[in-house]
Amino acid sequence: MRMTIPPVIRQFVQATKFWQENRLILREMRHFRKIAILALGFSLIASVLSGGSFGLIGLFLHGLTSPHEPPIQTGLAWFDHGVLATNASPTIRIYRLAAVILAVIWSQATCTYLSVLYARYAAIHLVNRLRKNLFEQLQSLSLTYFFNKRSGELANSLTSEVNQIQQAFNLFTIFVTQGSMLLGCMVVLVWISWPLTLVSVVIFSLLSAGTSSLRSKVKVASLQVPKANGYFTAVALEFINGIRTVHAFATQDFERHRFHRAIDQIDRSATGVAKLAALVEPLTQGVASTLLIVMVVGAFHFFVNNGQLRATALLTFLLAMLRTFPLVAHLSNARINFNSLQGSLHNINALLRRRDKPYLADGHTAFTGLTQAIDFVNVTFAYEASRPVLHDLTLSILRGQTTALVGASGAGKSTLVDLIPRFFDPTQGHILIDGIDLRSFSVQSLRRRLAVVSQDTFIFNASVQYNIAYGLEDVDAEVIAEAARLANALEFIQALPNGFDTELGDRGVRLSSGQRQRIAIARALLRNPEILILDEATSALDSITERLIQASLEKLSVGRTVVAIAHRLSTIMGADQIIVMDQGCIVERGSYRDLLERRGHFWQYHQMQQDVAVR
Repeated sequence: MRMTIPPVIRQFVQATKFWQENRLILREMRHFRKIAILALGFSLIASVLSGGSFGLIGLFLHGLTSPHEPPIQTGLAWFDHGVLATNASPTIRIYRLAAVILAVIWSQATCTYLSVLYARYAAIHLVNRLRKNLFEQLQSLSLTYFFNKRSGELANSLTSEVNQIQQAFNLFTIFVTQGSMLLGCMVVLVWISWPLTLVSVVIFSLLSAGTSSLRSKVKVASLQVPKANGYFTAVALEFINGIRTVHAFATQDFERHRFHRAIDQIDRSATGVAKLAALVEPLTQGVASTLLIVMVVGAFHFFVNNGQLRATALLTFLLAMLRTFPLVAHLSNARINFNSLQGSLHNINALLRRRDKPYLADGHTAFTGLTQAIDFVNVTFAYEASRPVLHDLTLSILRGQTTALVGASGAGKSTLVDLIPRFFDPTQGHILIDGIDLRSFSVQSLRRRLAVVSQDTFIFNASVQYNIAYGLEDVDAEVIAEAARLANALEFIQALPNGFDTELGDRGVRLSSGQRQRIAIARALLRNPEILILDEATSALDSITERLIQASLEKLSVGRTVVAIAHRLSTIMGADQIIVMDQGCIVERGSYRDLLERRGHFWQYHQMQQDVAVR
């Protein structure tokens, strides 16, 4: 036999579960608890005034219908005589009660306004803190986290889903304000007739239980809405960022179908939630109104006719019930809408949660500079545990020298250089700087003394000057121009419509790939790094520009430690050592001439490029 859980216990369990699921969001309330306390305080005052107004209305109706009967008194002499004027004439009592009722109603309205206002303030502050926390969370995560995440989904969480958190908090405000008023009404109902109130509670509890399954369906359906929104945002961003490729391959129809599918998915999921959510309130209103009429007729028959309840008291009870009904309806509707936002609450909590995400542990030693060498000692690395990318590498990169990495695509060159700025940490083995484990150094202090120019150059949608001086403040225009000159970028920058003030568009759409690469090189040079990492930094340049930049890089390499991934072997002829990699292993090392004389892997690469050059 199935055991029935009492409603009170079930509500407690649901509240406990809600707290556990959303504690990462709710704990942020401690930063503005004063505002939350004010919102709650004014809400409670409004509920007391709401209950008091119904009591006053009962006295008012009694005075209107039975002016010659003795007035009902509260038992508080100062209140009865000073406020209700029970010793005055019936007319004066009516006028006094009308004035008191108006004062209470407007006081309640003022407290309700202040309660809602402070609750909205709390919601705004909550969203502000959540966005900052999400930003800090994303900044602190290891790059491996982003491998399996769509940027559109993350952007959707930072924008629309956080806004929905504010909507959820506003709905929570309704729970507090309307719930407090409902409590005040319930006190009045009990005061008028506790048996009639008990019958009402039982009836409306059964009604609530009858709609609970519908609410559950709304909650389940709502989980698909943020998922569909995230997918749509990802598709939209990919379309915008890849618009050049779309035009180049004439895939407008393909993208149109993909875009429409994403929109239709949102439509289907939102429509499903809307159908269920829209049904709850009218269904509740219709059934509740029917039950209310039946209950009033029954109360008149059993209580008023028998003299157990005055007609004015029943009328006051009816007014209170009529006031209670929209409160219950609002709370029910708010609960449905709140359930429809559970998907967003779940996603934000999941993004804030720390236990299931990869973090890069920061060191505590400040990196003050390289004095001897960077040593890789038996380093193995794997993005996935079962598939190592680097295998037991041992390598020494001496200070002030240029080390070049050569190998076929997928050999592990970029992965190796990514370990130096600690984009990732070795799975096994150690990387030492001057004999100290790289993980002991503060990440920020390390990265401030190196610069990375990769083959995938990101240009911000800002001016040329902003892009070159990115992250630096109070940099003289002359210094920026000199960095551009050394990167062989000054000439084309000056030819732009507004020179260094020219806006480059999203991802630098106004520039060619070679120009974007030179902006990135100038950005790195401006930092005057001790360690310079070039991940095929000249691969996007024509041969003339490549020679000019290579000459600049050779000058800048004096006194610096340079690690360069070479696409064209001609750019590394002056390297102090060349490391040849194949399938994550070092297969050869030596100078350019030594490696050619060995006629091994490096010689084969050299021959292939010579053949291409001849053709």
